[in-house]
Order: sequence, then C-alpha cells, then structure tokens
Amino acid sequence: MEKRTSLAEVGRKALPRTIYVRSVAGELSVPPGEGHTIYFGRNRPDVHVCVGEDDPRVSRRHGQLEFTNGQWWVTATGQLPIRFPKSQWLLPGDTAIPLTAGYTPLFIQGSQGREHLLEVYVAEETKPVVRPQDPTQPPRSWTLTPDERLVLTVVGQRYLLNDLHPLPLSWRQAADQLAELAPEDGWSSKRVEHLVAGIRGRLSRDGQAGLTREEVGEPVGNTLNDNLFTALMLSTTLTSADLRLLD
Repeated sequence: MEKRTSLAEVGRKALPRTIYVRSVAGELSVPPGEGHTIYFGRNRPDVHVCVGEDDPRVSRRHGQLEFTNGQWWVTATGQLPIRFPKSQWLLPGDTAIPLTAGYTPLFIQGSQGREHLLEVYVAEETKPVVRPQDPTQPPRSWTLTPDERLVLTVVGQRYLLNDLHPLPLSWRQAADQLAELAPEDGWSSKRVEHLVAGIRGRLSRDGQAGLTREEVGEPVGNTLNDNLFTALMLSTTLTSADLRLLD
C-alpha cells in the first residue's frame, strides 16, 4: 500500500499560502494567486477534488476555495452546509469564511449518517518546528472537591456515558439521584444549581470561555452547562472513571 504523505509534511516544503486539498478520492495543491479557485463536490468531471462521489446528498459542486485579498476563503455552493471544527457551520448563501494557516478539516453530512471529510492545509509563513521527542504537554485540568465531583458526575452522566446527543440532568433529577446516593447530605435542586453555578464561575475566572450569560447571549438554555461539561471532559477533569461514584 502506498504511503500518503501528511498534509503537514508537504506544507512545510511549499511556498507560503499554498493550499493542499485532499479527500478519499484525490488531492490537489494550488499556489497562492488572486482568483485561483478550487471546486469540490460529487461530480468528478466538474470539480477539482471529488468528495462523496457515491452519496446523492452531496451536491455535484458542493463548495469552493478561492484565493482573494491575500488569503484562501471557503464558500458553500451546494444544498447542504459545510461544518468546520468546533461545530461552526457555513450555510449555502453565507458569506465566505477565511482559512487560517495550517490544517483545517471540513465535513459534509451525507446520507444514512455518513460524514465526508475534506482535508485542507494552508502552508504557513514560517515552518513549524518538529518536536517528536519533546514531553507531551498534559491538558489543563481543574481541582474538584469530592462534593463537586459527585454532583458534576450526576448532572453530566450522559456526557460520561458518551450519549450521541448528551444533555445535563435537570436540577430536580440530579437532586433526586443524589438523595439516593447520599441521603444524609440533604441535597436539593437549589443546592445542586448553586454548586454547579459556582464551578462555572470559578472556571470562567480562571480563563475558560463560554461559561457566562454575557458570552453566550440569550436565550441561554443548556448552553452554559453544555460548555461546562465539554470543557471538563476535554481537560480530563471528568472522565468515565468517575461513573463509579454512581454505583
């Protein structure tokens, strides 16, 4: 089997702002130049990089990458949106989104739960330093008291159980379960709510984004707690091992 070179590797040898685009069906590189355009989509004869060739949910020409005003921009031209990392969506008809230097995966939701990947790498102005022997930097995590860990595990158990669309338990649901686990501690929905709000405030003051109403705007809904549990899991402050507290 032929070994495919990493996009990061080829990018290090290229003229700055050269773009590399890859799907399972093919790949392409284009140097920077005003008006240079790359089309991608399902119809192989009509695009430069074919993606989702056997999936009719993907448009024949689903999007384009164009170099203008000194950088590469992505535009959605098909019927379905294009998803960026961190759940950012580019909808058909939206203003083009600029690509930053480095690696960016783009996703197109196909039929029957399929998701098609288009890898994009824009060569950087300076070559990144390779550090294979450097110590791995651990994620930034937060210290929790035993009560905080127990409450967060109860409220966020669906996240720890890897539910497809997790939601935090309601304060009442969490208080009822905590009353069963620790009946002597006098848990109430208000106490659970205040404890979780205190954790969000502490993490926000410590630099974690997305944990205040001012940041996310109205209506808030479950956004603050969803952001909280995402941060706790990405930092490994909470892990599936904490589910043992529910036994």
